[in-house]
Amino acid sequence: MTQDETRQAVAAMARLFGTRAGPGAVRLGGLTNRVFRVELDGGPAVLRIPGDGTAEYINRAHEAETARLAAAAGVSPGVIHADPLSGLMVTRHIDAVTMTPALFAARDGAVARAGEAFRRLHRSGAVFPFRFELFAMIDDYLAILATKDVALPSGYHDVVREADAVRAALARAPLPLAPCHCDPLCENFLDDGTRMWLVDWEYSGMNDPMWDLGDVSVEAAFTPTQDEALLAAYFKGEPAPRDHGRMVIYKAMCDLLWTLWGLIQLANANPADDFRAYADGRFARCKALMEQPEFARHLAAI
Repeated sequence: MTQDETRQAVAAMARLFGTRAGPGAVRLGGLTNRVFRVELDGGPAVLRIPGDGTAEYINRAHEAETARLAAAAGVSPGVIHADPLSGLMVTRHIDAVTMTPALFAARDGAVARAGEAFRRLHRSGAVFPFRFELFAMIDDYLAILATKDVALPSGYHDVVREADAVRAALARAPLPLAPCHCDPLCENFLDDGTRMWLVDWEYSGMNDPMWDLGDVSVEAAFTPTQDEALLAAYFKGEPAPRDHGRMVIYKAMCDLLWTLWGLIQLANANPADDFRAYADGRFARCKALMEQPEFARHLAAI
């Protein structure tokens, strides 16, 4: 963490809380934003400072509302402060491990705890203000990229056309919408050994609940055995073929969407990662998943 980042975090806390805020800050991470552990009223809290360019595609008022609803549902830390204009957010600190694919594989029961967290969220009755619509978001991201000097992966529009079959199948057999996280990166899970917590509600909205399960499976590189554990914990038993099918279909579709997200980060010169490689890797995995014989079988099950 640079001295400038430290000063920025400390200044933000002082501006928000005055003498209630402690004198230091520790950078925790963040792919598009900057996240810090800070002191407030003598105890730990977490400060999130939005990254440059995120206002193009994040509605901070929606995020603040969903973060509070998720906290009320018992799946996310309590919100101390959320500014819908600047995007500054301060939340309670959770004493837990930030997850990675390796930790999901190594920590006993972690996959099941993730499934239980999603079950709790999806059945909470919360109504999030945003409707997460996969194909509308693809169109929106393409419109943003049309204003940027960044090339799409070769064949991207062809795969979007192939995904029309997915769009049609989902439209013919819709599930009731549920409050969903919609961006379950491993780093957005905090495991205290008893409960799995979710953070970062920037993309959250009402969505097909199987999106969350399919997305975390991709992000955490789950094996078929881990997928089974996730589904069993979520459904408290064996899932119906249509539900298993939706989960698998969304594995490919989340890669189709997040390919474009990566290109937006590239266009915004986000230094956190090699976003050209990120986008190309996502797209290659999407195509590989759609080419597998099982993909057609799961699509038919929907």
